[in-house]
Amino acid sequence: MEKIRTRFAPSPTGRMHVGNLRTALYAYLIARHEGGDFILRIEDTDQVRFFEGAVDIINRTLDLAGLDHDEGPDKDGGVGPYVQSERQAAGIYQKYADQLIAQGDAYCCFCGQEELESMKRVVDGKEISLYDKRCLSLPREEVERRLKAGEPHVIRFNMPTEGTTVFRDVIYGDIQVNNEELEDLILIKSDGYPTYNFANVVDDHLMGITHVVRGNEYLSSSPKYNRIYEAFGWDIPVYVHCPLITDETHAKLSKRSGHSSFEDLMDQGFLPEAIVNYVALLGWSPADNQEIFSLKELVEKFDYHHINKSPAVFDIGKLRWVNGEYFKKMDPEVFYEKALPYLKEALPGKDFDFRKISAMVRTRIETLQDISGIVDFFAEPLEYDLEMYRNKKSKQTPEDSEALIEKVLPLLEAQEDYRNDALYEALCAFGSEKGYKTGYVMWPIRVALSGKQMTPAGATEIMEILGKEESIARLKTALGRLKEASGEQK
Repeated sequence: MEKIRTRFAPSPTGRMHVGNLRTALYAYLIARHEGGDFILRIEDTDQVRFFEGAVDIINRTLDLAGLDHDEGPDKDGGVGPYVQSERQAAGIYQKYADQLIAQGDAYCCFCGQEELESMKRVVDGKEISLYDKRCLSLPREEVERRLKAGEPHVIRFNMPTEGTTVFRDVIYGDIQVNNEELEDLILIKSDGYPTYNFANVVDDHLMGITHVVRGNEYLSSSPKYNRIYEAFGWDIPVYVHCPLITDETHAKLSKRSGHSSFEDLMDQGFLPEAIVNYVALLGWSPADNQEIFSLKELVEKFDYHHINKSPAVFDIGKLRWVNGEYFKKMDPEVFYEKALPYLKEALPGKDFDFRKISAMVRTRIETLQDISGIVDFFAEPLEYDLEMYRNKKSKQTPEDSEALIEKVLPLLEAQEDYRNDALYEALCAFGSEKGYKTGYVMWPIRVALSGKQMTPAGATEIMEILGKEESIARLKTALGRLKEASGEQK
């Protein structure tokens, strides 16, 4: 069997969109699953949209995602250059365009903007442009004269106007298009650069690409690609068109969503491996409904024949869940290194044991950005409603909490050992002596220390982090507020 070769061919126009990342991932998985090659090609022929530094973004994203390529600008596999502007400078595209002209499959078009505008027409309420082939019939002598004069022109492919073109896609099956709908697409623009369509066909053939993975927005262009392949007598690759990715409102995922690119998601505290895991599920799922995968497991299980046709909904809530699962399985020390910058930002100037706080939050967050909202109370006492002392489960009231804190304060002031275990033992002994359940004792202390209904740790763990002086100060402040409130009520 022919060795599978796939490619990821991004345009350097900015941050990598989630849809582009999925294309790269699926192309990578197809190649790796079959023991094939994965090629990186930079398509920078659209100089207007070129973004300085975008190639670095592409390389950094692929590196963080773990998608290593076998060939590319930095790994010559013998079919380079792997940057289209370099291929254009080498005359590759012009050579093949000239071959098509010689065969009668392409021609020079000198039509200006006004002429092109005059060809527009309205069909079913939509304005369309369909080139009328007027330059196809120009005499050879006239074409040569105008070329020698340096007259601006493009090179167009001569599409058939009768019959149909049929092509097969792995996901969408056989698709038939009437040839009269196929416009004579431009191969070489007036600036000498190839169009995206032409460069793709030439490069994919010369690089031996067997499987072309791309978004389904390119389905309508595939018949045009095939006509070019056939004109050259080249083999047509296997097409794998992936479904559209939408937001929760079923609109196309856009930059306005705030999470449309890989770097957007990284900035929001998502792990690269969790992003890759989730993106793999945007249009594909395994037979056993497994949802959490390592990249190695994805390589083993991925079957592109099981990609769905239906649009995939980007559910940020589901991504958060996937990310949280990665934190739960992560080595505590690895998590600590990732969490430390966020802890320091949330608790500036504090000399706390960040390693212990890290252990508290690891299984309670879904993104690294969640850390701030969970640990903020360590920085300083939070403002809170005294109704927080009302516990339905233990039937405690603010008055009960006032009485308990007043009783337990002398014990905690006398306590020398402020490690978690010693504090827990002392408070349990206090509760046993007074006839209180452990939860009845811990609840008001935890509220007084944190000012929160939910915390990443229990009362004694929080006291260990805060230390004796700060813990006593917060309990006294809470007691004063409770006394003031009960006094007002009396």
